[in-house]
Amino acid sequence: MPKAPLASGYVDVIYLCMLEQFGLKKLYEDNTGPKVVVGLSGGVDSSVTAAILKWQGYQVIGLFMRNWTETDESGACTTEADFADVKAVAEHLEIPYYSINFADKYMDEVFEKFLDGLKRGFTPNPDVLCNRQIKFGHFAKYARTMGDYIATGHFSRIKDGKLLKGLDESKDQSYFLCGLTGDQLENVLFPVGELKKSDVRKIAQVFDLPVAKKKDSTGICFIGERKHREFLQNYIGNKSGKMVTPCGRVVGQHIGLMFYTIGQRKGLGLGGIKGFEDGKGWIVVRKDLDKNELVVCNGECEQLFSNELTASNFNWVAGKAPAKEFKAAAKIRYRQADQPCMVYCSGDNLSVRVVFDTPQRAVTPGQWVVVYDGDVCLGGGEING
Repeated sequence: MPKAPLASGYVDVIYLCMLEQFGLKKLYEDNTGPKVVVGLSGGVDSSVTAAILKWQGYQVIGLFMRNWTETDESGACTTEADFADVKAVAEHLEIPYYSINFADKYMDEVFEKFLDGLKRGFTPNPDVLCNRQIKFGHFAKYARTMGDYIATGHFSRIKDGKLLKGLDESKDQSYFLCGLTGDQLENVLFPVGELKKSDVRKIAQVFDLPVAKKKDSTGICFIGERKHREFLQNYIGNKSGKMVTPCGRVVGQHIGLMFYTIGQRKGLGLGGIKGFEDGKGWIVVRKDLDKNELVVCNGECEQLFSNELTASNFNWVAGKAPAKEFKAAAKIRYRQADQPCMVYCSGDNLSVRVVFDTPQRAVTPGQWVVVYDGDVCLGGGEING
């Protein structure tokens, strides 16, 4: 049996002082602890994860995932740039590193489902699927053949088999991990989940990592810095149609329902319409696929708010719901504050109705509702209404 993790609860002044004083020296001492495979992405979080674990005495192996192979408008492949950073970090830390290609599986199990959601008028969240199917599915299965533990740079924590929020709530990523099961979390380490992001940056500097000042990636991974609309047009033919008010008045034209999301304010191109106030702006309320119409309202309106939602294919991290109905907190989008609610489960626990204490703005089909008990992430499901 592998040894238990060598340490947990990293964030304190003493720890940082020890890194300052002994960090680089201890980093290159012999490592005889358990083997841990770190999912290196080329970013600062996963690089610090590898550095912390090596500093603690683990035998660290870096493994890079190639999930996307297309080039951007300039002909450059961002995957190659990220792998160059992985190579630089691994050589700096003096750890072996490898690359594995899951592009075909990502296309079939994540990207195709993303496109299908768009076609149904949803605003899908591919990150949840990527974590469940690729990072903690295919990647984890492969990595477990190489080491005793798996580690990633996610800002989350694991305690007694439960998935917890990261210590830095402004960076917490448990929302995107809600699709995982207890089995997938077994022998998984999230070192930076015990840290504030500012401490992660400081540790990167202490270890003199080549990516210490690299910016965090944002947006959907396969789109990257490219223009969202132009990218999607390569995969889904857009069909323009009418923009209408909830009462049916035509106020403009949309360029394709897939390019809009519920609650969107910017990019609608509306203004100066007789009988409406320009200062309030225009907001997407819903999509009518049957009529190919985008329903918008002038300013905040009643149709934007909902007291409840339903979600399907709900995943419970523990394998089952804590009860058929219970009080909890939920998020309907990343970084939203916890919203008090009641959760009602169907007989098979796969369908869930969430009733909020206060109305929620812009409940969006395709996004995920994630349910919490304090810091514990209980699970999540795709919003369908």
